[in-house]
Order: sequence, then structure tokens, then C-alpha cells
Amino acid sequence: MKKKHSLFLGLMIVLLSMNSCLTQKKLTYLQYSERYPETGLMGTDSRATATPIAYKLMPYDILYIRVITPDPQWAEMFNTVAAGAGGTVTAESAALLGYPIDEEGNIEIPFAGKLKVAGKNLSEVKADLELVLKNYVTDAAITVRMVNNFVSIIGEVRAPGRYPLTKDRVNIFEALSMSGDLGEFSNRQKVQLIRPSPYGPVIKEFSLNDRSILKSEFFYILPNDIIYAQPMKGKTFQMNSSIYSLFLSSITTILVILTFVGIPAN
Repeated sequence: MKKKHSLFLGLMIVLLSMNSCLTQKKLTYLQYSERYPETGLMGTDSRATATPIAYKLMPYDILYIRVITPDPQWAEMFNTVAAGAGGTVTAESAALLGYPIDEEGNIEIPFAGKLKVAGKNLSEVKADLELVLKNYVTDAAITVRMVNNFVSIIGEVRAPGRYPLTKDRVNIFEALSMSGDLGEFSNRQKVQLIRPSPYGPVIKEFSLNDRSILKSEFFYILPNDIIYAQPMKGKTFQMNSSIYSLFLSSITTILVILTFVGIPAN
């Protein structure tokens, strides 16, 4: 009878072990692989990384355009977004009074009319504005920014939400750090990035465990990207692991008592 108790006790211990923490391999970012072997002085080939691309404007984007000129009258006409106290511009005022891009890809410039901006980056739009506005103002300094410059991070992250991109080059790890990193039950081998395009959303799935992500065109985040961190298949079991552990521990304790005191079990 004690032999049966010992066998059952061993089985309980195995089950408890299976319910242990996640393996380090599943949680470690940027692991070496056959596609990205360990090379170079620092253990990686820094030349084999992705090249950031400039975002191409699309319909329904909103632009913030600021024209600084010695003539305050012209500056007031072109600057639809009024600065608040201290010369600051709020996100709300920029969104409401910015320059929206219509379905045809144009913005409406006072006195100058429509200007085609869809399919161009911000530098190209600034150059076009300088050509258009030189007929009205001289020595003007023009600033062009995107108002809807955000990344959305959802799924198994510590703080899902919509976060502003404050610089041009933001990679996926910097973006995830805004949300407090991936959660414990996030599947790092299956992270999805949803990127808008003129032809509809483009979905890319990749692994953050593999260093090959450094060479992917999706390594750098673009405005309005959505990062979706998928949960692991065993999340439900892991979330209830404390209950399972308590139940199995109770059974194990009873079996230990029965084994050592010699009370037969039915």
C-alpha cells in the first residue's frame, strides 16, 4: 500500500513541476538562430539591420503646419492652429484645427488652394509648401508635423493603450517599452503588427525571440501601427495555477501523512 502511495505522490510532484514557471527560452528576446548566427566582434553583424523608411501620408491623416514669417498678418492667415499660453500647441487644438487630408489626398491651403500631399513624406510636403508660399511671404520658416502620430499596443502587455511617437525612429522594442513590456503570458514567438496602407491593412507576424527581426521592414514603427501581443495557449491554465497548486499540495500533504503513519487508503 505504501508503494502505491509513493507512486501517486511521485505523480503529484511531476504535475506540480509541469505547472512551474515559463522557460527562459520562451521569454528571452533576440536569440541567435540559423538565420541569424552569432558573428562579429560583439556577437552580431550590426550591418545586417533594417533601414528605417519614411512614412507616406494617406487620406484622413491630419497635418500640423506652422508658418513663421516677419509679417504677423500672413502668419495668422496660414496658421490655423492657435498657440496657447507660452506659445504651446495642445494635441486637441492641433487635431481640431489642423490640415486634414481629404479622400483625394489633398489639403486646403488658404489663398493657395489645394495641395496634393498623399503618397509623400513630411520633407517632401515641406518643400512643396515652400514653393507655394513663396508667392505670398518671404523668409518664411515652415514646420510640418503629423497630428495623428500614434502607435496602438494591445493584447498581452502590461499597459495596453495608444501612445504618441515623439521621434522619427522608434523600433518595436522601444514601442513595447511604452506599454511596460510584454506580459508574462505573452507569446513572444507570435507578435502581430498591423500597418495601414493605401490598399488596406497589412498584417505581419514575427517572433521577438529571433534576431532576424532586426532585418525586418517592420522593426521600425510607423505612425498608426497597431502591435498585437497574442496570449499563450496555456494562459488560462497558468492564470489558475495557484488554485491547482493549492489543490495538488493538499492532496500531496494528505498522501504523505497516510504514507508515514501507515493508514490504509481506500
